[in-house]
This record gives sequence, structure tokens and C-alpha cells, in this order.
Amino acid sequence: MTLTPPPTPRASGPSNRALTALSAIIAELASDRVLEESIPHALQTVTDVFGLPEVSLWLTDGTGLERRWWSGDPLLTQADVQGELARTPPHEVTDRFAVRVGPADRPLGAVGVRLAAGLSEQEELLIVSLANLLAPELAHAERSRMLAQEVVRRTGEIERERRFTERIIDSLPVGLYVIDREYRVKAWNRKRETGMQGVSREEAIGRPIFDILTRQSAEMLRREFDEVFTTGRIQVYQMESNATGDLRTYRITKVPMRLEDTGVTHVITIGEDLTDWREASDRFAHSEKLAAIGQLAAGVMHEINNPLATIAACAESLELRMEDLRKLGVAVPDENIEFLKIIDNEVTRCKQIVDGLLDFSRPKQVSRERVQINEVIQRTLFLLKHHVRFKRLQVHTQLDPNLGRVPQANAEQLVQVFMALLLNAMDAMNERGTVILRTRVGPTPRDGVIAEVIDSGAGIPRSELSKIFEPFYTTKGAGKGTGLGLSICYAIVQEHQGRIEVDSTVGVGSTFRLILPALDEI
Repeated sequence: MTLTPPPTPRASGPSNRALTALSAIIAELASDRVLEESIPHALQTVTDVFGLPEVSLWLTDGTGLERRWWSGDPLLTQADVQGELARTPPHEVTDRFAVRVGPADRPLGAVGVRLAAGLSEQEELLIVSLANLLAPELAHAERSRMLAQEVVRRTGEIERERRFTERIIDSLPVGLYVIDREYRVKAWNRKRETGMQGVSREEAIGRPIFDILTRQSAEMLRREFDEVFTTGRIQVYQMESNATGDLRTYRITKVPMRLEDTGVTHVITIGEDLTDWREASDRFAHSEKLAAIGQLAAGVMHEINNPLATIAACAESLELRMEDLRKLGVAVPDENIEFLKIIDNEVTRCKQIVDGLLDFSRPKQVSRERVQINEVIQRTLFLLKHHVRFKRLQVHTQLDPNLGRVPQANAEQLVQVFMALLLNAMDAMNERGTVILRTRVGPTPRDGVIAEVIDSGAGIPRSELSKIFEPFYTTKGAGKGTGLGLSICYAIVQEHQGRIEVDSTVGVGSTFRLILPALDEI
């Protein structure tokens, strides 16, 4: 930066006192002190040498001048300094004096002086020299300050971007972590912290992944990672785990990551819990299967019903003919009568199966209204109380009186559902045991009514739970069931915009849970 040349002094040269002060100022500014320390010493030197009441350094702050350093009593105001800088002629003797620091087009500030007497040539020369000496120092300091501000600003931006990226990764509904070529963890998101292993980010970062994922084989993990490092291709695996107490299904995806245009430097591992999606997919597939069976039933019902009706009629005619022969004294073997009864029973059984299938295909023209589930359960129990086998069970009810009503429901169909579940419970307990019917308020209007049928029977193996709602599937012995009862229950509950779930433990019992929408009482 070009320094402002000092004015030509009117005397033959500065006094020894001015030279001494100037030398001291130059030495101070050239010292190893930081600028914030050397400037006050320089100002104090001028004050001491010439006995001035005040010497102050003002810097431009964007809106005007601001006093930054001074010696003596700081009585000069911003208006005083600005007025002196604008005075014409500039060296008129007053009780104050100011000189600009830096070039006129880009001033850095000003040096202000409060005088005890008139300003001598040596004092004027020294102040102007001080301003010229401070100009490059202040310019350098200003550039350093601006650079420091830029560094702080950029650092803040980088930190905000880092936190934003971390927040995105932490908000993902999947577990995510990243390892490097040494298999050390470089990133670990929030889902991994709260997952089934619950390892904190601070505990995971920097550690070998094999020290953290101890439930999995280190050799298997290493092979999976090495395959991604070697091939650079995404790898997808599916696994099941009982670590949380329930069987959960997970999809593990390993994604190659490159920091440069070279080989794979890191592997991103994403773990997704597919259990709910898989259950929903199974329910959807089951609904499609039921629809297909309904269409099949609709297509063949006449072809089956007509032959069955013919067989039943022929069996009845034969039975009447044999009765007539007996009346005429003709010996009729007893086994013939038994055969006809078997034919009649089997025809009746076939018609029940066909009628059950038709329930999936025929549109049901039933009335719909708001129904109270507790009343449906009480009605079902009333219908079953005279059932000889059902009387042997211990039945307990835990009915929440605060339930809302199920909108657009049919009480007869819901009675059919509860009756089928109770009869299944009776069969599961071999007519000896305890059944609990429990209702409670659900968490949302869509899941507003929860009704459970809990038995203490033999339970259902986990491998069979996904099949029990399929048509014709039954765990009962031969001739004891058609395998359509739970399928019909499933279809009825779906028509009511609800769903049916089951929890079962072999040797402990089963819980069938109906979840239905509800409206508050009016």
C-alpha cells in the first residue's frame, strides 16, 4: 500500500525530541509484539514525548469511525475527529487535530490528537509519520482479520453441512454403518445405536466391525466385505433373527464406496427390518389367494351342487326302497343301510365345503350399522352356553366398557367369527382348559377396537402360523374340520376394514386378536 508522504516541515528539521519519539515508534512497530500491543505503546510514546492530553487511533467500522486504541483521557468524539479531517485549511491551529490513516480513496481510519497548546511543526510531522507507519500495519491486520472471518465462516458452513448430513443419515429408518479397508467403523448412524445391539456411536467409531457385531460369524462378515471390495458390486442378503425375542426378517445391503476414482475404499452396510412389510405382503398374497378360490368356487358351484343333489336324492330313494323291502319281509343287510348313511353324511359335508367356498365369491347383501363388540361377545357366549362340550371350559371375560362402536359392521357376521374362534379354542384344549375373552381400546381410530380370544391349548407351531388362514388348511384330525373356518373369519374381518392376528406358543396356548376401526360413542 502507498503511504501518505509527510508534509514538508516549515522548520529546518525536526527536533531531537521528535526524532527520539519517531525512532521509538518505529522500533515498537518493528518489535515482536502483536499489533494490538504495539499500537498502545506507540500512542503512549507520542503522549509522553510531547505531553499531549490524548492520542487515539480510530478505525473505520463500515458505518463511521470507532475508537480502538488510545493513551491519555479519551475525550475526543467521533464527530470531533471527522470534523478535523474535513477542516479547511487542514492545519489551522485548534485544540484538536486529526490525520487520515491510509489512502484517501480507501481510508482505514484516523489518528486523533487533543492538544494542550498549539500544534508545532515537529508534533504535526510526528503525527503524520505515525499515521503513515500505521497504515501498512493496519492494512495487513485488516486483511488478516477478513481472512480469519472467512475461515470462520467457511468452517461454520462445513460444520453445518456435516451436521446436516449426519442428521439425514440418523433420520433414515434403516441401520447404517461404514467400514474402511481395515474393517474399522468410520460411520455409525442413530438406528444402529438404538437397534437390537445398542452400540453407541462413540463406542463404535474406529473399532473393528468384528468386535461389535459379535452375533455374526467374523469369517462370514469378512467374506461379504471382501466380495464388495473385490468386485465393486452391491451385495444383498436376507436373514432372520430371534435376537429381540420375536422372529424378525432383515435385508442387508452392502454398497461399495470410492473416495477417489480408484478402487473401493469403503463399504456402506444398510440393514432394513422387513418384518412388517413381509407380513403385509403375506396378507396381500393371502387375500389374492382367497379371491382366486372364490372365483374358482363361483365357476364350479353348479357343476358340483347338481351331482351332489343327484347323489343325495338317489341315496334317499335307495333308503326308502330298502325300508319297503323290509316291510315286505325281504332280508336287507344292515351294512347297506350304513353305507347309505355314510353317503348322505359325505354329501352333506361336501355341500358345507362348497357353501364355505361360496362365501368368498358371493356378494353378501347384509345390513351394516354401528356395532358394540362387547354385545357381540355376550351374544356369542349366550348361543354357546348350551353346547355340551363348551360347558366343560372355564370362560372368563375382561370387557372394556369404554370401547367405541365399530362403524359399518354386521353383528351376525361378527358372531360367526367369535363362535368359530371359540370352537377352535375348545378343540385346541380338548374340551378342558380356560378361555379368556378380552377387549380394550386401541391406539388410533383405525385400530380403535381390539378383541382377543385367549386359550390355554396345545398351541400352534411357528412353521404353521402363516398357513392357518389358508382355505382347507387344518391342524385337526381327519374328518374333524374342513379348514375353512379361519379363512371365512379372515374374509369377514377384512370386509369390516380390520385385520386378524395370532400369537401362539406350543404347550402354552394361542391368542387370536381382532383389530377393528371404531367411532366414539355419540
